[in-house]
Amino acid sequence: MAEKEAFVDPSLEKGDQSEEVEPHGIRMLKVSRVGANALRACASAIVFLIFTAIAWQLQSVPLFLAGVAAALMFLMSFHVVMEWENAVVTRFGKFNRVSGPGAVFIIPFIEYVTSTVDMRLRTTTVKAEKTLTSDLVPVDVDAVLFWVVWNAKDACFEVSEVGEAVLLVAQTTLRDAIGGLNASEMGMRRRQLDEEIFNTLAKKTTDWGVNILGVEIRNIEIPEDLQESMSIEARAEREFNARMLIAESEEQIADMYVDAARKYRQEDGALKLRAMNLVSDSVKERGGVVVLPSDLSDAFSGLDDVAK
Repeated sequence: MAEKEAFVDPSLEKGDQSEEVEPHGIRMLKVSRVGANALRACASAIVFLIFTAIAWQLQSVPLFLAGVAAALMFLMSFHVVMEWENAVVTRFGKFNRVSGPGAVFIIPFIEYVTSTVDMRLRTTTVKAEKTLTSDLVPVDVDAVLFWVVWNAKDACFEVSEVGEAVLLVAQTTLRDAIGGLNASEMGMRRRQLDEEIFNTLAKKTTDWGVNILGVEIRNIEIPEDLQESMSIEARAEREFNARMLIAESEEQIADMYVDAARKYRQEDGALKLRAMNLVSDSVKERGGVVVLPSDLSDAFSGLDDVAK
């Protein structure tokens, strides 16, 4: 299987020893099936020993052979399904039932445990390398897919390798989503890109008995030669916006000055009061004597009339 999952696939009927590995520096636990296989072997051995003891007492070779056959039949009929698994049982090649977890008994030579399906949450790393955006910029995108099998029957019969199928369809969906955006939109619309991929995958994997829980983009890499040009473009755009804001502010201030000048021109008394207010503000804090030019002193003449 192409993806690297946090747990070993229990559908492989092998007794791996529990161990910890460190892909990409992350400690991950591999779950062992040694206990389950050992239980089957011990139960079959007990059946064999019981028949052997009876055959020894009775000195019966047929009974001994019957014990061997019974032990083999018990080994074939008894299966242990782990807590996180579901066993898909077929009868004469047709689907019969989904069993587990716990002890599962089948009819030898008639029924078979086709596969045991892991029902836990799985994480799959999805990579899209050198994928072209809408403006023909090659980008490398690294995403994580969270999914779970909710229907063991469909996961077994609708697709041969459910994990590989989910990985491939996720890669295709990720590439299609990247192709619909330009390089500058990749960073700004990351959350929307996650939702788009999630919705598309959810529709494609429903018939496989798979439920997509989430998609998260971890990293977006663009070529280094384009990073500097995009940075220059962004700085130029910010500077343009700043200059436009200053120009708009200056225009608004100029309009206010024009309106004030018109009002002062229409009301001579308002201009005189404004002049007096400016003089008052200049000496209010520290005090002192204000020397006024003759032209400005004329502005204070007639204030009594204005007050009246």
